[in-house]
Amino acid sequence: MLKKRIIVCLDVKDGRTTKGVKFLDNVDIGDPVEMAAEYYRQGVDELVFYDIMASARDRGPTLDLISRVASKVFIPFCVGGGISTVEDIRNTILAGAEKVSLNSPAVRNPSLITEGAAIFGNQCIVLGMDAKRDSAMKSGYRVYVNGGRVATELDALEWAIRAESLGAGEIVLNSIDADGTREGYEIPLTRMISGHVGIPVVASGGAGTPEHMADVLLEGKADAALIASMVHSGDYTVGSIKGRLGELGVPVRIPKV
Repeated sequence: MLKKRIIVCLDVKDGRTTKGVKFLDNVDIGDPVEMAAEYYRQGVDELVFYDIMASARDRGPTLDLISRVASKVFIPFCVGGGISTVEDIRNTILAGAEKVSLNSPAVRNPSLITEGAAIFGNQCIVLGMDAKRDSAMKSGYRVYVNGGRVATELDALEWAIRAESLGAGEIVLNSIDADGTREGYEIPLTRMISGHVGIPVVASGGAGTPEHMADVLLEGKADAALIASMVHSGDYTVGSIKGRLGELGVPVRIPKV
């Protein structure tokens, strides 16, 4: 079985790492450069950096901050927020990112996925998707944009399948309902998307314990689990999480001491 990846997410607002619950009531929790360096030391497999206000404020990526974070980590580094053109993708990669996450801009301009994949490779193009339970949608989940603030008419499953066909090489699937609650991932959503696409799916939103992560990686069929509050709070380190996941039968990369 392939190793499951553990990914730490840094949500960034005005140059500082922030954390909220269900995309609301965000509070400042630290410097993203220092935090990235610490999680790298702890042995995290990948790092994701989201500028959560870039799309809402209609501005591009914060290249200087991205460059400073990239200089501290030597693992795959994905950046999202405000990347709405091929030039934005190019500049973000040149600043040090290995991947870019396209969320709101991809909804507004799906061809950006195809253009980005054609120029930089599918492995560089990640679909970021924020989904929320909605019985009016065929799959039971609706896609939201602008940091979870604006509802679309997109069905989550249909959008995932379409994004793969457009050239996305990975999907980071975030449950708005579970985000920041630390009560567990949205397993049905994750399992549904994972079962209908042939590209890796990263589960996001709701991690509170290593057991929650094991559930989504095994039962939910996710390829990777994204975490934030668990480690930002200091309750866990990346090493302690990986140790427990190993005990629970999840194949993970154990960092060399």
